[in-house]
Amino acid sequence: MKNIILFDDSIVRENLLPLSFTRPVADFRIGITTIREKWQRHIPGRYSYMTVDYLSGKYPLITDEDGDNIFIAGNVCPSPLLVEAVLAMPLSGAVLGDKGLLAFRGTVEDFNARMWNEEIRISSSPVSVNMLYDLFVNNGQVLVDDYRGIVAGRKSLTLSPTNTVVGEMFYPDGTPKIFIEEGATVEAAVLNVKNGPIYIGRNAEIMEGSCVRGPFALCEHGVVNMGTRIYGATTLGPCCKVGGELNNVVMMGYSNKAHDGFLGNAVIGEWCNLGGGTVASNLKNDYTEIKLWNYRAHRFLRTGLQFCGLIMGDHSKSGINCMFNTATVLGVGVNIHGAGFPRNFVASFSEGSSAGFSDVPLAKFFDIARRVMARRNVSLTDEDIRIFESVYAIADNYK
Repeated sequence: MKNIILFDDSIVRENLLPLSFTRPVADFRIGITTIREKWQRHIPGRYSYMTVDYLSGKYPLITDEDGDNIFIAGNVCPSPLLVEAVLAMPLSGAVLGDKGLLAFRGTVEDFNARMWNEEIRISSSPVSVNMLYDLFVNNGQVLVDDYRGIVAGRKSLTLSPTNTVVGEMFYPDGTPKIFIEEGATVEAAVLNVKNGPIYIGRNAEIMEGSCVRGPFALCEHGVVNMGTRIYGATTLGPCCKVGGELNNVVMMGYSNKAHDGFLGNAVIGEWCNLGGGTVASNLKNDYTEIKLWNYRAHRFLRTGLQFCGLIMGDHSKSGINCMFNTATVLGVGVNIHGAGFPRNFVASFSEGSSAGFSDVPLAKFFDIARRVMARRNVSLTDEDIRIFESVYAIADNYK
């Protein structure tokens, strides 16, 4: 069995804060699955992580006793060319792309020293997540790739005749453009597949009156409430519940935007909740290029984008009728309420509004997190607590 280690590059990881505060980059969701799950589909083996120390309890490193490890950059999605190159690596060999090391085969010591005897260089760049906005910018392409791999050779549940489909139901090769997993229900919805496929995960539900444009993925146990309007490319991770209007949104999992309000070109972590009427701008009034807060640079950086909405770290929340300016970044454990626009960057474990913020004590944060997670029959583990204690201790460095 191949021993595969998904490694975090320290610079990339810092650029991806606050989402990388609480998970290795390989556990980011883009397309339908996480990056780790994509690699598992392409190269079977035993998978583990090389990440920061405080995450290693929950995401441990497992090494091969003979020193034959395959290291793969955790921010890089597999492509046919890259998978072929990884499988072709000899011991002490490396795969390099235009942005540096993509994979290495050998011992932990040689990997840390960046010592290899043979290089394989690939000419085309695979999709990679280097900045937060890469998640929604590349979501459409990755979603279609995931869809093709997941549904190949499989049979979908039959779509209920109460639904309306816009566009051809099948690709020229016969692959269906709508795939419904076991236990999922879709009733009285309008499903537009002209621009991409629609994937409905196991035991998920799209309620009546909803309008969905592909490419779109609703992962297991997700819910789309009545009358929701969703534009592609949007991914809703496991157990997410949404309503209102969404456009090019990635939700990692276990988060809710269950009521009216707009969210576009956005990334939402786990265990987040957006109160009814929450609206997050994704376009500046003067249509100029957007700048986004970068933790590593400790300032707002140019993105080259005209559209960028809300970036929300795990366990953050907004009250009813909250408003967010274009390209707002919320850290971990942030609670926004009240009238007016909060500033464009709110540090982790803060609560308040445009009138001002105060720190959230860890005891209060844990109390709320336990109640939130219990609603989905999930417990806050001792390892989770240690992770949040570590994030709490370092969060001040990024204010």
